[in-house]
Amino acid sequence: MTRPLKIGTRGSKLALWQAEHVRSLLGGLDIAAAIVVIRTTGDDRLDASLAQLDRGVFVREIEHALLRSEVDLAVHSMKDLPTSIPAGLTIAAYCARHDVQDCLVSRTGARLRDLPAGGRVGTSSLRRQAQLRHHRPELICEDIRGNVDTRLRKLREGQYDAIVLARAGLERLGLAAEIAEILDTDVLLPAVGQGAVGIEAREDDAAALGLLARIDHAPTAIAVRAERALLREIEGGCQVPLGAWCRPDPASAGELLMDACMVSLDGGRYVREHLSGVSRDPESLGVRLAHRLRAAGGDAILAELRSTASGDV
Repeated sequence: MTRPLKIGTRGSKLALWQAEHVRSLLGGLDIAAAIVVIRTTGDDRLDASLAQLDRGVFVREIEHALLRSEVDLAVHSMKDLPTSIPAGLTIAAYCARHDVQDCLVSRTGARLRDLPAGGRVGTSSLRRQAQLRHHRPELICEDIRGNVDTRLRKLREGQYDAIVLARAGLERLGLAAEIAEILDTDVLLPAVGQGAVGIEAREDDAAALGLLARIDHAPTAIAVRAERALLREIEGGCQVPLGAWCRPDPASAGELLMDACMVSLDGGRYVREHLSGVSRDPESLGVRLAHRLRAAGGDAILAELRSTASGDV
């Protein structure tokens, strides 16, 4: 390619960090790239909670620009990308995954166990809210929207006693000093794809696909494929409080370990399962774990969620 590649991205600080990281990786191949900022529905709908918005609100406009050849690549936080992507597009590469954990940022530096009963915790993620309600039902989980700087400002203003954010995002933005506690995955299992950056391209763009294959991080690709297969098998038209984490088995080459949980909105129902599998077939591991979750009580949680979404009493 003689002209610079155009990288489509959202305009938040974190999204721009991700796009710059991809540009740097391409630069290592002596490939020039320019960043094109695209505003998405999710950026405009700050009045709505994430639970009210469909999956894809942070990527749809970027994907449309990619399909129209206005950009050559699209860089996404993988936890924002729906499991079904538009025909003609493919996830062509993954950057090496950062830490998957969530973390607590509190006004006083308090850890989760030390927050007082009735303490207000800001997070718009149903996954985080449900797991927090399971482990600390006496806390009050409240929606919070906006970029990282906006959320930190709302915390300092006293609107919340603590907020929950992804460790990867804070560290990428140089804000690790804000972290009061890194939350163990026994308390908060991460979102599918958390900490991973994916690069989307057109399936018919052989030149771009060839370049991206050279920067793809295979262990990340394998783990996220397993997690996305699990989510694809479970989601049924409503947002599900679900955590999942797949990673290489440190004790056995070529093997994967995977944990997943489903939680009711009030935190009362909690189902968690664990499986191992082979890295050459990560999708199969994700599907098998989804079936185990559903059989262990996940189907009851799904029925409750669908009932709530339809307005049934």
